[in-house]
Amino acid sequence: MNALSVCRLQFALFAVLAAASSYAQAPSVRGYWRAPEGAIVLIASCDQRMCAEIAALSPGSKRLTDLRNPDPKLRRRQLCGMRIGEGFTMVDPQHARGGHLYDPKNGRTYSGEMTVEGNFLELRGYVGLPLFGRSETWVRASKPPPCSASRERELRASAPPQPISR
Repeated sequence: MNALSVCRLQFALFAVLAAASSYAQAPSVRGYWRAPEGAIVLIASCDQRMCAEIAALSPGSKRLTDLRNPDPKLRRRQLCGMRIGEGFTMVDPQHARGGHLYDPKNGRTYSGEMTVEGNFLELRGYVGLPLFGRSETWVRASKPPPCSASRERELRASAPPQPISR
């Protein structure tokens, strides 16, 4: 092989790798997202549809259970790990529609849709038509520690200091 052939081969290999890299990093609604109040939510495939689950509570969160649920029997369930969205159909990797979102802040359930652009997810909850709703923008987040580990760390941080034994 001459130098020109090697150069062309290297360029072709670089182009293929660059294309594969940009395809692999295409934005998707799937993944971990930080809600405005700080909680981290995982959006993933559940059976044939997409769902959303609280993966970590916001730092310093005082509410650990679903206190505002309209069903009194469900008010003691833990927020961390709770499914708050389900039934979404992927239109394409950047859009999901047709699901339902539960808002533990007020205990209400809404119809919903999701749109991702880069590292931002627009989540729209509505009653009836999307026109009658509100949107929140979530930011892509990294995977948090498991619910129990993050809660234990919060409890240790808020516990009064222990005296040092000598």
